[in-house]
Amino acid sequence: MPGVLDNILQTVGHTPIVRLHHVTDGAAPDILAKVEFFNPGGSVKDRIGLGMIEAAERDGRLKPGGTIVECTSGNTGVGLAIAAALKGYHAIFTMPDKMSDEKIRVLRAYGAQVIVTPTAVEPEDPRSYYSVARRIAADTPGAVLVDQYSNPANPMAHYLSTGPEIWDQTGGRITHFICTIGTGGTITGTGRYLKERNAAIQVVGVDPVGSILHDYFYTGVMPPAHSYAVEGIGEDFIPSVYDFDVIDDIVQVTDGESFRMARRLVREEGMFVGGSCGSAVAGALAYARDRALGPDAVVVVLLPDSGARYLSKLFNDDWLRENGFHMGERIRGYVTDVLARRGPSPVVTVRPDAAVGEAVALMRRHGISQLPVVDAAGDIVGVLGERDVLAAMFDAGREGRAADATVAALVSNRIAVVEPGTTLSVLGRIFADTDLAIVRSGDALLGVLTKIDLIAFLTDSAGRDGEPAVGRDGA
Repeated sequence: MPGVLDNILQTVGHTPIVRLHHVTDGAAPDILAKVEFFNPGGSVKDRIGLGMIEAAERDGRLKPGGTIVECTSGNTGVGLAIAAALKGYHAIFTMPDKMSDEKIRVLRAYGAQVIVTPTAVEPEDPRSYYSVARRIAADTPGAVLVDQYSNPANPMAHYLSTGPEIWDQTGGRITHFICTIGTGGTITGTGRYLKERNAAIQVVGVDPVGSILHDYFYTGVMPPAHSYAVEGIGEDFIPSVYDFDVIDDIVQVTDGESFRMARRLVREEGMFVGGSCGSAVAGALAYARDRALGPDAVVVVLLPDSGARYLSKLFNDDWLRENGFHMGERIRGYVTDVLARRGPSPVVTVRPDAAVGEAVALMRRHGISQLPVVDAAGDIVGVLGERDVLAAMFDAGREGRAADATVAALVSNRIAVVEPGTTLSVLGRIFADTDLAIVRSGDALLGVLTKIDLIAFLTDSAGRDGEPAVGRDGA
């Protein structure tokens, strides 16, 4: 019978692309959403479940009756659980305790064993969901750790399905592909395929504030990771499946922006999506605004999952209030507003091989206390601050020795890279952990912002507008 599929796995993929109308707030480009909750397990992760299991079967690691083990934020677990159910494998999943109860219940409904682990621990900590999964796989006879973070079948699934679908559905007219990033599988596989078809397509990742991926992409330095509430995206380490060569830009969004946009997608576009979908669209609109994309641009933004697994969180007003999120209020403005109100200011940088004494002279000449450190290739290496110089002088015992040292020895990673379209709510979160933000658009450095620049802007705005410029971001 031609209309009958043999099993539920054959319904994975071929998800629709739907044009966004209302949440785009007049954006010039065509903003199109690749809606992944149409997959049988409700998320984009259904695409990688079967592929990773079949890869383990092919290389002989997974035998009939065996056990698949994975650390997951939930959606990959569902994708694996569907395939495991059909193939007769046992499934054990470890999940951080910040994930919703709905995800845990869904996995248990598929017959999987779920072990909940602490969120606020380092990846190497024996209590982390990574470590617990590795330990279970090692101690369980016939078990295989799927490891979506290093498994090449993860990006390959998107190279073979997501990328070709988007290319065909847009008739090859796509100019920008934007998606949230976590393991790196979706952006690597989809981006690689699209760039092979048209190298001019821009591939943009969206990373939550608190994750390390944005700063690592632009600086090559591992910043400290911080907690955030949106689920399933961001990382506190660099998964090996990443191919950063296919990524052109990464933008940041806050939890508040993500949740606010997810709720707008439900109420204004009729799409019942999760918080990371709000991240993706908020990031896509910020990117389109920052790059001044015109009406000829065709932006495809991937919406990873359904909102059904977040009813107890971002769609629960009590949970939002208890966790400090206020959906109706926000900080207004963007980084470009702060630069405009402050007025022109040269970007003074120093090379890592310069002498500290030379850097100090630059600071005194320009009346600044911190210098971005930029290498010969124009890449931002970090920042040199007066605090670092002073500490080195005391450590050296006398000023002369410290002044003769090179800047490279004193470079700090207390720096962030933002774009003109970065919202002030994001900038405020960044300044909670860093001292300096460099504003960059493409290869051009547009300015350097400190906490006092933001404070002055918000203070001036309150005075000029007759009302407080600062609402509550909710992030």
